[in-house]
Amino acid sequence: MMKAAWTQIRTSLEKSLNPGLFTVWIKPLDGVVEGGRLTLSAPNEFVANWVRERLLLVIREAAAEVMGTDPRITVVASAPTAAPAAPASRPREAASAQLGLPIAEAPKAVTVHNWRFSFDDFVVGSSNELACAASKSLCESVFSSDHLFLSSGPGLGKTHLLHSVGNQLCRAANRKRLKVACLSSEDFATRMVLAIKSRQVDVFKAQFRENLDVLLLEDVHFFQGKEKMQEELLCTLTALRERGCKVLLTSSFMPKEFSGVDNRLVSRFCSGFLAHINRPDMETRRRIVMEKARKLQVVVPVEVSELLAERITTDIRQLESCLHNLVLKARLLNRAVTLSLAWEVLDNYAVHHCAPDFLNIVEFICKSYGLSEDELKSKSRKRQIVLARNTAFYLARKHTDLSLKDIGEKLGRRHSTVLKGITKVEREISLQTPLGRQIEKTADRLTP
Repeated sequence: MMKAAWTQIRTSLEKSLNPGLFTVWIKPLDGVVEGGRLTLSAPNEFVANWVRERLLLVIREAAAEVMGTDPRITVVASAPTAAPAAPASRPREAASAQLGLPIAEAPKAVTVHNWRFSFDDFVVGSSNELACAASKSLCESVFSSDHLFLSSGPGLGKTHLLHSVGNQLCRAANRKRLKVACLSSEDFATRMVLAIKSRQVDVFKAQFRENLDVLLLEDVHFFQGKEKMQEELLCTLTALRERGCKVLLTSSFMPKEFSGVDNRLVSRFCSGFLAHINRPDMETRRRIVMEKARKLQVVVPVEVSELLAERITTDIRQLESCLHNLVLKARLLNRAVTLSLAWEVLDNYAVHHCAPDFLNIVEFICKSYGLSEDELKSKSRKRQIVLARNTAFYLARKHTDLSLKDIGEKLGRRHSTVLKGITKVEREISLQTPLGRQIEKTADRLTP
């Protein structure tokens, strides 16, 4: 029963956390529930400290749901044990298994790596046509560059295209032993740190520089201000280019907007093809609703698809979520999908007749966080004011066409400060931390 409770908690965490985060930090843990206490055993002190510092609140939330009470949580490092000697003929393979590096080989890639998307279900419009065409071309030998850099705001299709490329390449490889690594930049950095801690840096370098055919790396703006990791990434990209490997990088920003990144690495980012995904127009959003409805095997009236597309304008993930909740509610109530039911579901989402301007955003943030405009623009480093300011940066970037420099000038901050603030907010939301969920709920209440 004690182990069963931890299994339930871990299953809940797997559903709520980023897959890479779960694999690296939660999966290695052993847990025992006894009374009102949850004791977690980590494989080493490094992992134990990381879990204590960054994941304790998320684990506590999941444990409270399973245990029915707010638990006391202890994280300990397991006593080190002597590892069995690796066979002399395969030292690198054995070491890489310990690191759990995300390498997939075709034709097993579909089962080894769970590709979540394909080109077949990507709806193309004027906002993403170039990015989609470049991604498809990367899968073909006719593409003049083997490196592609995609940028866009959150929820506009970067991850969809990245997974589609991996999916297509692995299927096309057929019997060839194509080696594909698909991971976030934070996962890349984590594996580098783990390799340093376990004295397996040579194994890490070999895995990413010598043993790869394709690298699919998300959110490269994560490397801002991280000099040692930038150097490793630069060497990795250089080695892959020299070997003629395919590389797809994604980011919320174009390389020219980066701050605290080595010029050589920025140059490397720009050496391939650059494509930006804009916000989709009304017709593209409507077709996205209809495609999602087709996959859900439900009939959605034209007026319903138009209503959702008209009211949810800036985030495709939110648009798809709204439709999913609409369909689920109709099925639970044994009702058809109708316009009146759609209006009921839309009450839970951020809807807009038009995109809010910067003044709307500032007014909304001040009201939400109980601040004056002077406090928001002040030099104060109080936690609540910094959080409000970063949320304002994020919303201004998402809902307006202002550049990072323009946003910074309006709030008395430098371009680099705006970029770092947006990156922090996006990271919290992506990891679905308690703070990230709080920011997301605040952002969802924004109205013009």
